[in-house]
Amino acid sequence: MKKRLIACTLIAAALAAQGSAFADDHGHGRGHDKSYRYDDRHDRHDRHDQRDDHRYYHNGRGAGPHHDFYRGQHLSAEYRRHEYIVDNWRYHRLSAPPRGYHWVQTGPDYVLVAIATGIIAQIVLSN
Repeated sequence: MKKRLIACTLIAAALAAQGSAFADDHGHGRGHDKSYRYDDRHDRHDRHDQRDDHRYYHNGRGAGPHHDFYRGQHLSAEYRRHEYIVDNWRYHRLSAPPRGYHWVQTGPDYVLVAIATGIIAQIVLSN
């Protein structure tokens, strides 16, 4: 009886260990063949973005005396001094600046600048 009990216990232990030996390895950085696989299911190679992106094409029409100030760029430190800040925006026929912004006169042009960051939000070119 003891032999049969010991034999059944050994067989059950062997079967339990055998199942974990065939379990799938989930990778976790140990497999070399899976980490360098190129997945091109979503790349059709026949499409490209045809939208007009004018962020970097300015055609020399920026604000300032050299026409080099554009929306989204930082205003140079030279123009961030108080002497260029427009306090009487109504007199210059400008809209009221939103909170956190102020108008700056750059030559004949005006730029709306974020006070904290110096990023140009809007440009009014003089004609």
